[in-house]
Amino acid sequence: MGLIMKIHPSNKKALFALAMGGFGIGLTEFVIMGILTEVAEALQVTIAEAGHFIAAYALGVVVGAPTLTGLGSKLAPRRMLFLLMVWFTVFNTLSGLADNYHMLMVLRFLSGIPHGAFFGIGAVVATKLVKEGKGAQAIAVMFTGLTVANVLGVPLGTYLGHHFSWSVSFYMVGVVGLITMCSLYFWVPKISIPVLPDTGSMAARLKNGELWALIALTTIGTGGFFAWYSYIAPLVKEVAGLPDHFVGYAMMLAGLGMVAGNFLGAKMAERFSPLPAVIMSLSAMALILVVNMIIATNPWLLLAFTFLIGVVSFTVSAPIQMAIINSAKGLEMLGSSMNQSAFNMGNASGAYLAGLPIALGYGVAFSSLVGAFLAALGVAIALLILMARRHRQKRANEMELGSR
Repeated sequence: MGLIMKIHPSNKKALFALAMGGFGIGLTEFVIMGILTEVAEALQVTIAEAGHFIAAYALGVVVGAPTLTGLGSKLAPRRMLFLLMVWFTVFNTLSGLADNYHMLMVLRFLSGIPHGAFFGIGAVVATKLVKEGKGAQAIAVMFTGLTVANVLGVPLGTYLGHHFSWSVSFYMVGVVGLITMCSLYFWVPKISIPVLPDTGSMAARLKNGELWALIALTTIGTGGFFAWYSYIAPLVKEVAGLPDHFVGYAMMLAGLGMVAGNFLGAKMAERFSPLPAVIMSLSAMALILVVNMIIATNPWLLLAFTFLIGVVSFTVSAPIQMAIINSAKGLEMLGSSMNQSAFNMGNASGAYLAGLPIALGYGVAFSSLVGAFLAALGVAIALLILMARRHRQKRANEMELGSR
């Protein structure tokens, strides 16, 4: 946390409030995976049907991110963040009271709706809390909550779900939501951010080809991480041959790697600028996932690579968020929120595509190869964006020379 020490004390508290929101969001998004069996038994559905609760949440994120950001564009960011966390707290707490499949499906969808808008608006707010040039570090501090949730929150929520009731895990999310609401109310200062333009102007700005290319980059490139992470349990148990309880250890190692990679990515964004940092991150991800497929049968190497993949994969988070904010001039909050939708589309598409070779009988280890391919495609998109930028700059220089 040394990088926070240079921030004004009052803004440290504000960043903590944003990170606490990230912790709650990370907790509800991933704890369901640890208690899926208990949920299925309690609601008398199959594991496959219980998996729909994960998809319902992701769909809520995709729908809610641009919708709520647009609807709340005229509200002060501080108030909007508070209202989003009220929504988050209410529907996650109600999820613990669900007593049938359809009720929990609806509540999981509604629980996911504020996710993208909170991260999108929060990321822009975080950049306003620090001096110019330190925005990536501020975003990394906010995303710390999400990564720490994987190290501490998800294992605790899973334990409570196993030993008491799956509902307790969602009540725990509700408690985190209440703490976040109080933190936002008392610690986040009033910040002025330009409201979204009118519909016609917004439509014109949304024609920004680079913005959409970056959204595609997030969806495809980060899909490489989710292609691997979605199948971490069978990799550990079936390929490496480790006992069931090692899955929890592996997820904690991945979470620790995510925490380290999150801050490393912020440093890379500041040192090399966001898009080159993304290229380095995704290139390393593609390489390490190929190697992971080769060494997956060695249990101790697999655990070591689980930590390394966590590090490498999350070095992309702050740089890609910063690249979106820089590209979406006049639509920073909307672009930032749309990027969260893209992450969740990457989650769904990565898991689906990695499941295809498994279904064809090639084995779970091939999920890492699919992940490497998606990360490499992300690199290709990033390189095309850089080439397009240079072409535009060259034309601008030529036009300037021609006008003299």
